[in-house]
Amino acid sequence: MTLYGVSFEPIGKQPIVLLKTADDERFLPIWIGHPEAAAILMQLQGASPPRPMTHDLFSDVISELHGEVVRVTVTELRDNTFYARITIVQDGREVEIDSRPSDAIALAVRCDAQIFAADEVVEESSIELQAEDDEQPGLVTASSLADLDPAEFRQFLENVTPEEFASSLQEQLDEALEEDDEPLEDEDEEELG
Repeated sequence: MTLYGVSFEPIGKQPIVLLKTADDERFLPIWIGHPEAAAILMQLQGASPPRPMTHDLFSDVISELHGEVVRVTVTELRDNTFYARITIVQDGREVEIDSRPSDAIALAVRCDAQIFAADEVVEESSIELQAEDDEQPGLVTASSLADLDPAEFRQFLENVTPEEFASSLQEQLDEALEEDDEPLEDEDEEELG
């Protein structure tokens, strides 16, 4: 798989990472959280945070322990939740670690690791883009892409340009970073002890 991009629902602003199969026009959309979207986008844009984010820290720890992240794999979809594994090689030994796909992808972009998805996941959840010759539907906008039927979502993916797909990235990245840097409210500090 290749990382095609990260976008956000038009109104709900829920982040979506979109993986593309290497050999055909199938796309695997995975809804992710805002912090993970910010981590992926920052790395793709070459931005350096003032302090290491969790994925940067994890990458540095693996490197210091003489390990290498060689691949991440989206392994299954169960109860509408994707699962993934991170494969690390250390001293000739392969170690696999359970992960959320969003964290695995954020780590993969930092370590230049390959991204895979199990055939069953691609078959069950991917969308193949094959537009009819005379069909030219417009860009789909909806309050939530999750509410779209598969045909509408295919139309969205078939017609969105990389520029349109990425149009809200900087705004959303800024918002996500602002949320991450907001000081704790008094009640939040009390919960943390």
